[in-house]
Amino acid sequence: MNKFSGIDLHSNNSVVVVSDDSDRVIYQRRLPNDPAQIRAALPPHREELVGVVIEATFNWYWLVDELMNDGYRVHLANPAAIRQYEGLKHSGDFTDAAHLAQLLRLGLLPEGYIYPAEERPARDLSRKRMQLVQCRTAQILAIENLFSRHTGGQMQGERVKRLDETQVKKLGFAADVTLAMQANLAVMQTLQEEIGIIEKRLMERVKPHPDYALLNSVPGIGPVLATTIMLETGTISRFTKVGNFSSYCRCVDSRRESNSRKKGEGNTKNGNKYLAWAFVEAANFAIRSCPEAKRFYERKKRARNRIVAIKALAHKLARACYHMLREHKPFDIARCFG
Repeated sequence: MNKFSGIDLHSNNSVVVVSDDSDRVIYQRRLPNDPAQIRAALPPHREELVGVVIEATFNWYWLVDELMNDGYRVHLANPAAIRQYEGLKHSGDFTDAAHLAQLLRLGLLPEGYIYPAEERPARDLSRKRMQLVQCRTAQILAIENLFSRHTGGQMQGERVKRLDETQVKKLGFAADVTLAMQANLAVMQTLQEEIGIIEKRLMERVKPHPDYALLNSVPGIGPVLATTIMLETGTISRFTKVGNFSSYCRCVDSRRESNSRKKGEGNTKNGNKYLAWAFVEAANFAIRSCPEAKRFYERKKRARNRIVAIKALAHKLARACYHMLREHKPFDIARCFG
């Protein structure tokens, strides 16, 4: 008899369910997030266990690694792509875990990619850099807003980055306003130092990789975007077709159709938000430095609008990167833009 396990993972506990090939629940229990206790619950079913499904919550690393090290076949469920039947009268953690096991049995489980454990730290460091950059931008905007609020003028971001405490005092604002601006400035400078440290570390990790050099050959893609795309993509062979990669980068339309008519939007959150950002940024930079990219953008812009044109160019660059990484060849402008 085949058995299937679903684990509904939370911040402080996990609901473990084991069911058979008739969806009859054989074992169910809520356990604390203690590796020893969760690992002890599965061995009685190990011989017949086809797989273990774990929901891809924010804290899945430890549990997936523990079970994979024990030799279990682990599947990572994509929660953004799973929806239970809306007519259910009651649902809870135990039914959710049983539903994961049922999806695995039926072969309908929307799976997420289990990024190799040894490569996750670099990817997460890249994401940390992005988080700090967003925090730094918030401080810059706060200083710009304070300046505009009290003078009616504008201070550009580049000028804000060059400010120091003495220059802030010379602006002549009230003492409380000056203190507020100095606080933003101090946080911004600290963030800039930490961002520099992280960027140096990331360069040490990604520069020796051949994919990094390939991605840097694409118009609009520099060191930061090449690092993000390489680390977020992982192994390109996990995408069987270029369309799968484009969809993962959120570069394709999401829509529901019936009788050839649009009936609404699909699941727009499916995919990788970091790759989506990276390719849109690359498209914006490409139209400034690449005449062929600019012509493609202008043609799409005339036919539709600016947003659609940028997304179309981002899609074009994503497809080019896919073929480059698969074939290990640098960017070919003629092949990309004809």
